[in-house]
Amino acid sequence: MSRSSYRIHDTKYPYFMTSTFVEGFPLFADPAIARIVLDSLTFLQDHREVTLYAYVLMENHFHFIAQSNDLSEKMRHFKSFTARETIDRFSERNRRWFLKQLASAKLNHKIESTYQVWQESFHPKQVFNNSVMMQKINYIHYNPVKRGYVDRPEDWRYSSARNYAGMQGLIPVTLFEP
Repeated sequence: MSRSSYRIHDTKYPYFMTSTFVEGFPLFADPAIARIVLDSLTFLQDHREVTLYAYVLMENHFHFIAQSNDLSEKMRHFKSFTARETIDRFSERNRRWFLKQLASAKLNHKIESTYQVWQESFHPKQVFNNSVMMQKINYIHYNPVKRGYVDRPEDWRYSSARNYAGMQGLIPVTLFEP
């Protein structure tokens, strides 16, 4: 049973979602961790029938718009897999400080694990029309601009803004055309 009041009710619509690292840890500052998430998003598209419309990875969270049957279950597996891969990567590289932080951030009811990488839930919000879709895509793409990291959305390499600008993105997305 999900602990969130957010739910995916109707799979015929895309959903805007956000996933955040526990304690706001800036794990995406490590390109290897960003690559784990990007590769996993590609896997969802190629093998799990998930349509990814837009994404942005920031230092401690990412936003994305996706659509699929049983999206909640696919996102649960996605977060579980990327968490395991992140822990494995930190263990391989002897990143003890990060492992210690992820262990201390683990919620008490998570008795089956030693670490917690992601905050619970992914806060899905239904994108129910073209206007909302464009607003969410713009929000996603302008996130790094708003934070002052870049001047133009397409200058942020960890974003689908490049795809929408006709450039080569880090991963493919399905371009939304109203």
